[in-house]
Amino acid sequence: MKNLIIIALVFVSGFASGQTNYQKGMKTAFELWKNNKPTEASNMFERIANAEPDNWLPSYYAAQINIVNSFNLKDAKKLETQLNKAQDLINDATAISKDNPEILVLQALLHTAWVAYDGATYGMTLSGKVTELYAKAEVLEPNNPRVVYCKAEWNMGSAKYFGQDPTPYCKDLERALELFANFKPETVFHPKWGKERVVQILKSCGK
Repeated sequence: MKNLIIIALVFVSGFASGQTNYQKGMKTAFELWKNNKPTEASNMFERIANAEPDNWLPSYYAAQINIVNSFNLKDAKKLETQLNKAQDLINDATAISKDNPEILVLQALLHTAWVAYDGATYGMTLSGKVTELYAKAEVLEPNNPRVVYCKAEWNMGSAKYFGQDPTPYCKDLERALELFANFKPETVFHPKWGKERVVQILKSCGK
């Protein structure tokens, strides 16, 4: 009996230590990102992903950093390198967590980065995929604020591109803002981004 208790204590201690290392690593990575050190943050998330093979979050954030930092890139080679890396990371996250609306949104944003870089080249092949990804994410989790907001922003961008009025999608942004007010992430590290962007875009709606 005594041996069983010792084994149990060792197991619990090891589990707690692992959780602590994961939490410390994630906090460090977010701090690096917050302090405008995206490369270091991405590398940290990747190291955590290697140590946490059953956790989709580190790969998700490493991918997100590469996607976010690609939107204003003009160098085609650098853009390709970053987005290909992001795609590999999304593939890793998807292998761990299939049909995950958060990952579907990230995949849609990756395609959007290509369209934003060269709409004439990538719009025809990727626009339909983006629409499909948001539709699938919406079926899976219709009250996820990032799904609602990112879909609305994509629709607004598409409307502007084709010379149409984007204001009908302002109501979707208002709904997203309401969803953000009541949204509670599963853990402190689960995605919760987007509210500030919604507030910013709503200003173009006169809200």
